[in-house]
Formats: sequence, structure tokens, C-alpha cells
Amino acid sequence: MAPEPARSSYTAAEYLALERASETRSELVNGQILAMTGASRAHNLIAASICREIGNHLKGRPCEAYQSDMRVKVSPTGPYTYPDVLVVCGQPQLEDEHGDTLLNPTVIVEVLTPSSEAYDRGEKFAHYRRLESLREYLVVAQDQPRIERYVRDGEHWVLSEASGLGASLDLPSTSCRLALADVYDKVTFEPEPSRAPTATIAR
Repeated sequence: MAPEPARSSYTAAEYLALERASETRSELVNGQILAMTGASRAHNLIAASICREIGNHLKGRPCEAYQSDMRVKVSPTGPYTYPDVLVVCGQPQLEDEHGDTLLNPTVIVEVLTPSSEAYDRGEKFAHYRRLESLREYLVVAQDQPRIERYVRDGEHWVLSEASGLGASLDLPSTSCRLALADVYDKVTFEPEPSRAPTATIAR
């Protein structure tokens, strides 16, 4: 029997029915289902460390942190995504009785990969900015200790950056501070390629 041709577009209801029956995760963007691939060791270590560090700061406070398996619906534009880490402060708003799709994230964190970096910085962030609840968006490098933080300021987003294992980054929406040494705990970085000595001519 010949395989059925790929669908050109899926509704949210069709996507959710397929996603909830699947053992793998996919996102829905512009009607297209995009399969998610496995993450590297560094990616997993970084995401787990961020979720743990933020979660520790949030003990006893009305905020919750989730890692990778909590789906987010960007209601104004339609995509369903799985951020690497997210935080919600206040009462979580869920799409339906399944309790697996959050509507009001406060902080979203994406750990960059070579294949996702342009999307995470561009179209994906453009969708996330439409979320009225969102206050901070973090993009986190995995090939070097660097975190870029975008903070909502009215209609604008203000960028700041922390680089190096001695640096730290404040998250004003949750009154948390991330030390990059903790975020990148156990992560090793490839050494920069050495440059060949430059020949000189005696004069």
C-alpha cells in the first residue's frame, strides 16, 4: 500500500490529537507539524541546570518552573511549542482539561543549537513576543558560556548579555539570579583552534 502524501496543513485539534497519542514530540507552526530531534549532552545539562537553579529560587513562591515537556500555545498567532525551560508566575492558565498546554508563561528559555538558532532568535521569538504574559526571553549558547536576555519594557524588548563563567544574570520578573558557573556546570567547551604562527621577514 502506497504511503499517504504529507498533509499540507493541520488544525490545532488535529495536531493535539496526534501529539497526545505519540511517543515523540512535535511542534505546530503555521499549520505544519515539525518533529523535534534529540538534544546533545550539553543541551540537556544546560536546560536541566537552568530549571533546577530557577526552581530552587522559586521555593515557597507563587511561581512554577518546567523543563521541555510542558507545551506552550501562543494563542495570538497559533503555534504550539516546547520551550527548553519556562516559568509561570501566578495562576497557570491551561488550554483544556488535559493540563499539558500552558497559555501564560512569564519566562521562556531556549538553548540554542546550530539548526535552531536562527529560528529561536527570529520567527519563534516573534511569536513569543505576542504573549501578553511573557516578561523575559532567554537564549542560551551551548558552545560557550553566554546568555542573552530580552526583557519586556512596554512595547519594546531590551537586550542584555552575560558572558563568561564568572558572570551572573538577574531575572527581574522572578527576582532570581543565574550564575553562569551553575548554568554550565559539567559542560565542557571545545578549545578555540590554535592559529599558525605568522611568518615575519627580517629587515
